[in-house]
Amino acid sequence: QVRLVESGGGLVQPGESLRLTCAASGRDFRMYTLAWYRQAPGNEREWVAEITSYGSTTYEESVKGRFTISRDTAKNAAYLQMNSLKPEDTAVYLCNVAATNIWGQGTQVTVSS
Repeated sequence: QVRLVESGGGLVQPGESLRLTCAASGRDFRMYTLAWYRQAPGNEREWVAEITSYGSTTYEESVKGRFTISRDTAKNAAYLQMNSLKPEDTAVYLCNVAATNIWGQGTQVTVSS
């Protein structure tokens, strides 16, 4: 069974950091692009960042310079390092295998003082 499981979310203050993990199982995703999305209450799901099988990365404009996406093909996992967090980063963060309907269940990130 193909499965993505996100972890690492939590409650932090503005300016702090979190590292999210997306653990994949059931299939080897090393040849796929992996992406992170987020969805805040009442908002549409928003693309955040992605990393190709070659390690090329792209980011949504508001997170450039603060977030870093990476992957470990040996562990079949992707990560999202989030620094200098802002209240507007508050959302459920979801992992996706690009161009598929394979999604994780999400992990909540709340940035609040």
